[in-house]
Amino acid sequence: QVQLVESGGGLVQAGGSLRLSCAASGSIFSINAMGWYRQAPGKQREFVAAITSGGSTHYVDSVKGRFTIYRDNAKNTVYLQMNSLKPEDTAVYYCNADIVRGRSYNGYMYWGQGTQVTVSS
Repeated sequence: QVQLVESGGGLVQAGGSLRLSCAASGSIFSINAMGWYRQAPGKQREFVAAITSGGSTHYVDSVKGRFTIYRDNAKNTVYLQMNSLKPEDTAVYYCNADIVRGRSYNGYMYWGQGTQVTVSS
């Protein structure tokens, strides 16, 4: 079994910062890409950022220059450093990871349970 557990959400004023963490645990052979999505009330879930196993990063335009994704492979953990937060960043943030459970397994996308980020104006 594999689990992704997120932490670090909360309430922050506009212009502030938060760091989200997402730790993968369980039967893990390797982890390919890891990423973050978010879902605001009444809206569809949207891509925020991703990082490959080699360290290449990708961001949605609205967070470029403000958010940074990075990972610690030794800890099977991905982080999202969020600076200069805006009220429109308010959402539930979900992490995901493409995890391989063994040599004979293909990768499978796992999701965390979500963590609330609220930015007040």
